[in-house]
Amino acid sequence: MRLTLHQLRLLLAVSREGGVTRAAQRLHLTQPTLSAQLRQLSEQVGLALFERVGRRLHLTAAGKAVVATAQRVEHELEALDETLAGLRGDLAGRLRLAVVSTAETFIPRLLGDFRRERPAVEVSLVVLNRDAVIRRLADNLDDLYIMSRPPEAPVVVATPFLNNPLVVIAPADHALAGRSALPVSALEDEEFVLREPGSGTRQATEHFFAEHGLTLRPRLELGSNEAVKQAVAGGLGLSVLSAHALAHAADEGIAVLSVLDTPVHSQWQVVYPGGKRLSPLAAAFLGFLQTRAPELHRTAQARLSAARR
Repeated sequence: MRLTLHQLRLLLAVSREGGVTRAAQRLHLTQPTLSAQLRQLSEQVGLALFERVGRRLHLTAAGKAVVATAQRVEHELEALDETLAGLRGDLAGRLRLAVVSTAETFIPRLLGDFRRERPAVEVSLVVLNRDAVIRRLADNLDDLYIMSRPPEAPVVVATPFLNNPLVVIAPADHALAGRSALPVSALEDEEFVLREPGSGTRQATEHFFAEHGLTLRPRLELGSNEAVKQAVAGGLGLSVLSAHALAHAADEGIAVLSVLDTPVHSQWQVVYPGGKRLSPLAAAFLGFLQTRAPELHRTAQARLSAARR
């Protein structure tokens, strides 16, 4: 069996696009040309690689096996390119990141700064909920993953780089706003707007309430920090959010409550699969994050102080 890199890349494109037509458009090929290449590849393998269900192509078991190998080959070639660039004294290539949605308040800006220092670098950023990021981690689809609570499985390497203080927020006109040294029990009768189940912020909130012997009373579950802030400002309940998400809290009609034993301690961490060899580019970005962390910490503290006035 003599498979070529070109054939494997065509197969990857069809797999990612979910069909021959879209893949052909992205590859700037005609659909008949791409279909012929896929037939030839299937003949070389000796098994069907796709089956059509309705209008969408689905990988067969053989197709999944070939695609998995194609992905590994693609990653190895990219890693080789970055290694050779490092040996030449360059830092180039593509950096693939997957981050939980609560990190979207600062990671895109840092990526922009990183790329301005290294114009030859291309970046790919995926922002998802925690469960989706962990699935990508399990499949080793990216170079680095950023989250506050790494999974227990699969085995990972996790490097903390930034404090992620979680605070209780309320509408600016709430009865508890402006009061100092509130006991945690003051939250007992309050309803909460929470992130979706499985998110790191949700898990930390549940642990905080359980630790203090209180029952958390969810009213809404929302999938983004912005949606949570809008719901809190609209009087639908209190919430617990990262201080990094509160850049304009006062202008958004939100107050940070001075609750004892808060902020809840958490940390942003850079995660990657155990045994994975970081490319020079990924290692450089990890170092960049660690260098910028003190500045981000000061910014978060300033936001907290402003929101508590």
